[in-house]
Amino acid sequence: MSSAPLFPPTLREVMLRGRWIGMLLFCLLVAGVFAWLGQWQLERAIETDPPEPGATEQVQQLDEVVVPGQYLPEPLVGQRVETSGTWVPGDFLVVSQRYNDGVEGYWVTGQLRVAERTSIAVAIGWAPDRESADAAIDELNGDDGGTVEIAGRIISDEGPVPPPHDQPDRMNRMSTAALLSVWHDTDQLDVYRPYLAATEASAGLVDIDSPAPNEMSPVNWLNVFYAAEWAIFAGFAFYLWYRLAKDAWEREVEEFEDAAAASA
Repeated sequence: MSSAPLFPPTLREVMLRGRWIGMLLFCLLVAGVFAWLGQWQLERAIETDPPEPGATEQVQQLDEVVVPGQYLPEPLVGQRVETSGTWVPGDFLVVSQRYNDGVEGYWVTGQLRVAERTSIAVAIGWAPDRESADAAIDELNGDDGGTVEIAGRIISDEGPVPPPHDQPDRMNRMSTAALLSVWHDTDQLDVYRPYLAATEASAGLVDIDSPAPNEMSPVNWLNVFYAAEWAIFAGFAFYLWYRLAKDAWEREVEEFEDAAAASA
């Protein structure tokens, strides 16, 4: 007849059992995955080749910065560019709720055909009231349609929004998609997703207030935060193993003490 053990198992003895060694190996695997994810986030948190200070103020050719149909990379938002083309008659449109030096007004926009079947939306200038904007459109439509040189900042599309119910033709966002829906001669047309805010206005309009963008930090703190989270998850995997093993040990000790009390 075998006798009961005189002493309960120690925590170390429980942790060294095959079941808990296997659980530790699994937790090591999980922690390794979390550590790899943390390293991946950290690598993307630090820009190893950030743009030089003032890079956005160096004028480049439009087609060297972005190509039709593609989104504008964040470091290039506000980049000064230049291009040439011809205005498409009848496609000068007004965008409302535009501010210059804190004053609300209107932008006059146009479709600039920069190649045979390629266009970009251009914010030509600012007007303080709708009457001035409409007068500028009449002047632009009356031009001879020759080639124009345009310089300005390339800005990301603002995205379309539904117009007010009582003004179905009103546009409150500088959206290439919204402008494209009312432009002429758009069959098989390649269009730039961002728009160009002209530096110098024409047709009696006011120059658009478009200051240089703020310099970007080479560190993405959101990614740093995510990397720290993955490190915490990796540590939690080990804590989970320890907590489960300790719970099992505490149950065995309690059972041992109950059995000892019952046999006394």
